Amino acid sequence: MGQCSPIIVRSAPPRCGQQECRSLGCRLMTYPPPYQYPGGVSDKSKVVAGVLQIVLGGFGVGRFYIGDTKTGVLQLVVTLVTCGIGSLWGFVDGILILMNGGVDAQGRPLRD
Repeated sequence: MGQCSPIIVRSAPPRCGQQECRSLGCRLMTYPPPYQYPGGVSDKSKVVAGVLQIVLGGFGVGRFYIGDTKTGVLQLVVTLVTCGIGSLWGFVDGILILMNGGVDAQGRPLRD
């Protein structure tokens, strides 16, 4: 009961069918390097999404661009119900996308 089961940590993706990995004695929490993402980086740009969201955020255009249709429709409905006041949400959302980035519909980070 005092022994840990070994796990495999990869330093780089295997090449040509050969696995380059090392075994650890105990379970450790490992994370991919910050420059690598499991699903890759999105083909959508955070600059385009942010600018669309700032200019047409009341209609949720930036959210539709990145594939987040639920939030896009919700922003559109809020803007229509509040007679345009809800478009402030889209404006602030656009600034946050430009500053922090975001993810597309598949959960991949937006490219710079």
